[in-house]
Amino acid sequence: MKKFLTGAATALALIVAQPLAAQHTLNVRDADIRAFIQDAARVTGRTFIIDQRVQGKVSVVTDRPLSRSEYFEVFLSTLRANGLVAVPTAGGAFRVQPADTAASQPGRVGTRGGAQNAFVTEVFRLKSIDATSAVETLRPLVSKEGSVTANRSGNSIVVADFADNVRRIRQLVNQIDRDSASTTVVPLKNAGAREIAASLQQLVGAGVAGAEGAPGRGPAATIVPIDSSNSIALRGDPSTVARLVEIARDLDVRAASGTEIRVVWLEHADAALLLPVLQQLIGQQPTMPTPAAASGGGGNGNGNGNAMAIPVSMPVSTGVNPLGTPGRGAAIVTRYEGANAIIISAPADVQRQLGEVVRQLDTRREQVLVEAIIVEMSDIAAKQLGVQFLFGGKPGSNLPFGITNYSNVAPRIGVLGAAVAERELKKNDDDTDDDDSGLSDLEQAALQEVLSASGGIAGIATKIGEDGIFGAIINAVKSDNKSNILSTPWLYTLDNKEAKILVGQEIPVSTGEALSDNFDNAFRTIQRQNVGIQLEVKPQINSGGAIKLFLRQEVSSIAGPVSDDFNELILNKREIETTITVDDGEIVALGGLLDDNERRTIEKIPFLGDLPGIGALFRAKARQRSKTNLMIFIRPTIVRSASEARAITEQRYGYARREQLLARPDREPTLDELVRDYLNMSPPIPVEQRQPASVPALPAPAAAEPEPAPGEIRQRSSTQTIRPVEVPVSEAPQ
Repeated sequence: MKKFLTGAATALALIVAQPLAAQHTLNVRDADIRAFIQDAARVTGRTFIIDQRVQGKVSVVTDRPLSRSEYFEVFLSTLRANGLVAVPTAGGAFRVQPADTAASQPGRVGTRGGAQNAFVTEVFRLKSIDATSAVETLRPLVSKEGSVTANRSGNSIVVADFADNVRRIRQLVNQIDRDSASTTVVPLKNAGAREIAASLQQLVGAGVAGAEGAPGRGPAATIVPIDSSNSIALRGDPSTVARLVEIARDLDVRAASGTEIRVVWLEHADAALLLPVLQQLIGQQPTMPTPAAASGGGGNGNGNGNAMAIPVSMPVSTGVNPLGTPGRGAAIVTRYEGANAIIISAPADVQRQLGEVVRQLDTRREQVLVEAIIVEMSDIAAKQLGVQFLFGGKPGSNLPFGITNYSNVAPRIGVLGAAVAERELKKNDDDTDDDDSGLSDLEQAALQEVLSASGGIAGIATKIGEDGIFGAIINAVKSDNKSNILSTPWLYTLDNKEAKILVGQEIPVSTGEALSDNFDNAFRTIQRQNVGIQLEVKPQINSGGAIKLFLRQEVSSIAGPVSDDFNELILNKREIETTITVDDGEIVALGGLLDDNERRTIEKIPFLGDLPGIGALFRAKARQRSKTNLMIFIRPTIVRSASEARAITEQRYGYARREQLLARPDREPTLDELVRDYLNMSPPIPVEQRQPASVPALPAPAAAEPEPAPGEIRQRSSTQTIRPVEVPVSEAPQ
């Protein structure tokens, strides 16, 4: 008992020894707001930063003394009642400013443990609901001085408001940010997952069984087909998911007793090419496609026609049925040639598996635009210089005979001299008939020599005494032939489909000649051969976007006959056949040739042709140099969508249209007229060439045509109406 009294006395002494909490009286009437803030800073020991816009007077009356914390709360409430707010800063101070701009000013983030009337900012990270829908729910709860903003990338909301209101919003967010969705996986035995999922998606869109969802939040359930396990996954409102699960199971049960014959319409694939693949899967003897179908024909793919008319000669199953179910009958697959359709006669599970194979193969294939640039530049330079002479006499004159004859110049003096000698002999021969109706072979050869000569030719012919003759020819020629040939063939083709383009001629080429048994009926066999620019390509698009090209490029032309006596043609040909891999849209140098060929010939008389100065009279020189630069470039481009194909069409169309405008700027291009009048559609004019509808392209007035003379037949084209292009700038052709 003594110890207890001693402890109580000690505790009482400690309580008496502690000072009472400081008490402050707050009674002000029409006090200046800045003086009021200064008194609050002295009492609470806090730092306040006063905005220059803070002006006015306040009145506060209390009926009892206040502690320091109570004084601070009354101070904040007084500011709030007068349209002011104390915004906490990062250093612990408070910034006093008008409440209407507090939400846009920086301040301390977080409100836990803070004053009730302080203006703070807090970030709420959402787990289940969407930030946009949460903002729509919370916006009415925020004061007029506060703000609420959605952060879609982080799925969070930012609230700037008074601390007591932010705490209330926090409690509401904790209640609404809950995942109440239900997830269910429904395995299917008879029906296909994609078919059931598509049907349920239509039901959700139609609002069946309360599945319409809330406005702005999308459908109340999401359906996803799972092909690997032939099942569907549903997620959404529990009641809606339960109703959809019931419908899915009911449809699956009904599919077990459904029809065993199904017609599958193909959109992109070819039924003739797809049929053997399906037949091999079920163990049926494959029906090989015809050559026309294998090359791209077979089936129009328009979805019209009576596809239920099954041919009588339906293939019979071999009994080996990997996809069939024992005891349920064999599967048979065929096609209807009148339409691009596949007919499947099989149990439901086999139909589902074959239908899934068809779905994956019946996809739109990408297209490839292959552009080639062929550049051929050549420069051929030739020089010839030679002196030829001839002297001699008549038979019996005992005069010496001499001649210089060279093969690298023309005309050759030996051929001319032989022709002259032949004619002189004919004149002196008394037995020769006077038939001068035709030229002899030597005369024809001499005439051809003169006609084929080029450059400068000078000569002299004279007599030496009574029986001698002397002749000389000087040949000089220089030629320079330059050419720059540029060809740009291009074509479209499907992925993994061969395509060809030929721009040229088809010429006859002799392949043989024979006589009959009596040697009186000669005949010749002819084969046609293409000459021009040819491009053959087969692209394969890789998964990474690169393109593998099987390509053959040929440029050929006619060089002329082999010789004067042999009329067969010589063909110039440049051909490349290769396989390359190119990235999409990149230009690659496919191949080429750099050729520099120089040929020099000198024909001379020994010793005399080597003499300085005078030796030029006894020699002939010829020089020929040819330089060829051939390069071939290729650029494949993958065309994945209709918009990309339309852009390429507009580019090519715009080029042709621009050329017509440059040739005839006073009228609308005939290409536009043809597309509008014949094809009955709007021309695919590029955007940069379109004209506003308010500024039509008016044609220039046509000049009056003179009347035809009597008896004159004049060809007149049909009358054409020139209409202005009325395509708005903002409207692109679809």
